[in-house]
Amino acid sequence: MIWEILMPGNGHERWMELALEEARRASDENEIPVGAVLVQNGELVAVEHNRTRQHSDPLAHAEKLLIDKILSQKIKYLSDYSLYVTLEPCLMCAGMMIWSRLGALIFGAPDPKAGAVGSVYNVLADRAFNHHPAVVRGVLAEQCGGLLRDFFQDKR
Repeated sequence: MIWEILMPGNGHERWMELALEEARRASDENEIPVGAVLVQNGELVAVEHNRTRQHSDPLAHAEKLLIDKILSQKIKYLSDYSLYVTLEPCLMCAGMMIWSRLGALIFGAPDPKAGAVGSVYNVLADRAFNHHPAVVRGVLAEQCGGLLRDFFQDKR
């Protein structure tokens, strides 16, 4: 299954478009525009976006909210799930992916300031940990990054 995730033409753009829609919702709600989509066996499971301002919680990242939602259903490991997120995950979110044994991470834009899947650090490749999700980088990266740039440019 993992090799299929890494193959071109596997529908990554379709799911990332959905994550982008969720990121736009975040922007409309004055949240940092990061959207995430959780998929299992080619089926949509859940969508979420950043809610740090709404929840007054700096930890309310889109991917964390999705993982928390699934784990609250007494699902212990996410090895057959794929997570699509518009921005490279931070260290907290990437750590959650290790501990929940996420099957695959697919992300759009790199995060040169806080990215923990290759930009600042690559925790998912650290051999000190016993789980390493498959990773696909740069899916619709320009659109994902553009949404973030526009959001912060409007704030200045």
